[in-house]
Amino acid sequence: MGLPRIFIQHSLKTGILLELEEAPAHHLTRVLRLDTGSEVSLFNGDGREYRSRLTRIGRGTAQVEVLDRSDPEQPPRLPIHLGLGLSKGERMDLAVQKSVELGVTAITPLITDRCVVRLPPQRMAKREEHWRGIIFSACGQSGRNLIPNLHPACSLEAWLKTVDGAAGLLLDHRSSHTLDQLQEPPAAGLSLLAGPEGGLSDKERSMATDAGFTGIRLGPRVLRTETAPLAAIAAIQMLWGDFR
Repeated sequence: MGLPRIFIQHSLKTGILLELEEAPAHHLTRVLRLDTGSEVSLFNGDGREYRSRLTRIGRGTAQVEVLDRSDPEQPPRLPIHLGLGLSKGERMDLAVQKSVELGVTAITPLITDRCVVRLPPQRMAKREEHWRGIIFSACGQSGRNLIPNLHPACSLEAWLKTVDGAAGLLLDHRSSHTLDQLQEPPAAGLSLLAGPEGGLSDKERSMATDAGFTGIRLGPRVLRTETAPLAAIAAIQMLWGDFR
């Protein structure tokens, strides 16, 4: 069994003593119940993980000594940027969590015509911080040392203007195209667009195809909003990514 992996927002290098933030200290000492002398693995998104040892435990605090570091993690074979229509609580959380485990490199929550979630800026900022925590946790669980980017929520129209240069795929159960009919995406990567619970409107699908996106269907069944992007990412990784 591997060492417990914890994300921290500190610069890391071998040989230093480091006071952990309250949340990781609590997780290691209160949830995992580790004692002084236990080893853990720290990562901060720089592409490496750092084997460390707990040297002191206090009330709500913990200190570690960084012992050594791994080689840098190689970037994913195929960068995947997921544009994900905003959906209700647990559905959105699940899609974010599992897409990170499956290897996406960027996620943008999208505000679309049929979104049932409409949040003012302050609440949206809190939701984005919540999703960022889910991303850190999913990286810790799945062994990723390079953290996927979470871009601020934006409109579909705004997002489509940012993904020039990458192949675009639109999840659409009405399409006649399937993944195996497509040529290998360019090295610049792939943008994957998935709608919210009610799907994308006709206008939004037209906007995506006008921006160069190709509609694809995932078999004969209509998948839920949290299922469709995950099934697509797994199939894409098998065809062109790092599942090969």
